[in-house]
Amino acid sequence: MDHNYYMAIAVAEAENAARSGEVPVGAVLIRKDGTVMARDHNRRESAQDPTAHAEILVLRQAAERQGGWRLEDTILYVTLEPCTMCAGALVLSRVAQVVFGTRDPKGGALVSLYQVGSDPRLNHQFDVIEGVMQQACQLLLTSFFRQRR
Repeated sequence: MDHNYYMAIAVAEAENAARSGEVPVGAVLIRKDGTVMARDHNRRESAQDPTAHAEILVLRQAAERQGGWRLEDTILYVTLEPCTMCAGALVLSRVAQVVFGTRDPKGGALVSLYQVGSDPRLNHQFDVIEGVMQQACQLLLTSFFRQRR
């Protein structure tokens, strides 16, 4: 699997978010055969919806497109480590793997603060790969917040 290829799609979505005044986080969900099921970026500001994170949006779109909520045999690529809400949704949707670009030391729920995806007390676990295109993902976030301050 070419992780850089799919992460580049997520980065492009994050760039779209930044241009729209949203925190630059992008995500893409693929089947293990490489078929893109959904792609999107944060839309909390434009939707005025606290749950409109990139991960949640792609999970909703993919479930609707396939006609079911079980997203087994899928891989999520996201530029920033998912938060607790998104990590919980990833467990509930049964994704097989999450690949993220950069850690979120204040809110990350896969490696930084919690390990939701690998918690054996939950009914589903998924593989986690971190650091794919880390510099590009981090630069988007630091540039965005530097401009805001």
